[in-house]
Amino acid sequence: MGLFSLTQEIAIDLGTANTIIISNDKIVVDEPSVVALDRRTDKLLAIGKVAQQMHGKAHEGIRTVRPLRDGVIADFYAAELMIRGMIKLIPHKNQLFTPSLRMVVGIPSGSTEVEIRAVRDSSEHAGGREVYMIYEPMAAAIGIGLDVEAPAGNMVVDIGGGTTEIAVISLGGMVANKSIRIAGDDFTADIMEYMNRQHNIKVGERTAEQIKINVGSALTDLGDEAPEDYIVRGPNRMTSLPMEVPVSYMEIAHCLEKSITKIEAAVLAALESTPPEIYADLVKNGIYLAGGGALLRGLAKRLTDKIQIQFHVADDPLHAVARGTGVALKNVHKFQFLLR
Repeated sequence: MGLFSLTQEIAIDLGTANTIIISNDKIVVDEPSVVALDRRTDKLLAIGKVAQQMHGKAHEGIRTVRPLRDGVIADFYAAELMIRGMIKLIPHKNQLFTPSLRMVVGIPSGSTEVEIRAVRDSSEHAGGREVYMIYEPMAAAIGIGLDVEAPAGNMVVDIGGGTTEIAVISLGGMVANKSIRIAGDDFTADIMEYMNRQHNIKVGERTAEQIKINVGSALTDLGDEAPEDYIVRGPNRMTSLPMEVPVSYMEIAHCLEKSITKIEAAVLAALESTPPEIYADLVKNGIYLAGGGALLRGLAKRLTDKIQIQFHVADDPLHAVARGTGVALKNVHKFQFLLR
C-alpha cells in the first residue's frame, strides 16, 4: 500500500470460532475469536491465539471472552476490541496516515436487524468508514467458486462454530434458506457432556475441541479412514484423581448423533421449500459443504446416504466464507445487490 493511499479494503469473516481477514487477495489474519481482558480495568490484554492459550488457564485477574455466540455478537465491548485488535495485526507498509477502512463483513443469514446493527456498529467503531454486510452462505458459495448469478440452483451448507447456514442460491438471490444455531460449538459441548457422563472425567472446551479434531466422526464405521483412539487426560469427576481414557471415533459418532440429526432435518426443510426446477439442478450438481464442520469425518457420506443427493466438501472449507467475502469486496459494484 502506497504512501498516499488513504483507503484500505478488508474482508472479514467474523466467526464464532475464528476471525479471518483478507486484504489484497491474501489471508492476512486467521485467529481464534477470543479476547483476554483485565478483570479490574477491562483493558485488552491479548487477542486471538495468545488469548486462547489463556482460556481455562487464567487466574482470577484475567477473564477470557468469546465476543460472538451462535454467530452473532454477544459482548459488544469485547467484539469492538477484538475487531480493532485484529485489524492492527494486518501487516502495514510504512504510512504517514492511518488509512480509512472499507469493509465487507460476513453475517449469518438468520441475523435479525438488531444483530446486523451490532456488527455494523462494532465495525464502524473499529475504524470502518464504509461497512457492507454479506450473508455467509452467499459468501461461501462465491468462495467455493459457484456462479451465484447463473439461472441454475446451487445449495451450500456452511457449518461454522455457532450456526449452520443452509441456502439454495439462484440468480444472485437466496431462493430458500435456513439458519440454525447448531454447529461446531454444540459438537464440542456434546463431547464435554459425554466425557463427563460416560467416562466420569472432567474436560474443558479446549480438550473437547482436540477430541473433535482427532476422533470426531459422523459415522460409526469409517472403514480404512478410521483414526486411532485419542488419549484424554483429566481429573475424575468424583475423586479429582488423574485419569487417562482412550476415546474412539465410534463413541464420538454416537455422542454427536443428536446434533447431526438436527442439521440433517434443517437441510431437508430447506429442500422442501425449494422449487422443483431448482431441486432438479441440485440433484444434478450436488450440495456443497463449507465451514469447519465440513471437516467432520464421514459427514458428506452420511448426508449423501440420508438425502440421496451427492454432498461435496469444498476445497479449503474453513476459508470459503472469507474468500467469498474477499471477492465481494473486490467487486462491490458488481455484487451491490448482495450487500447490505
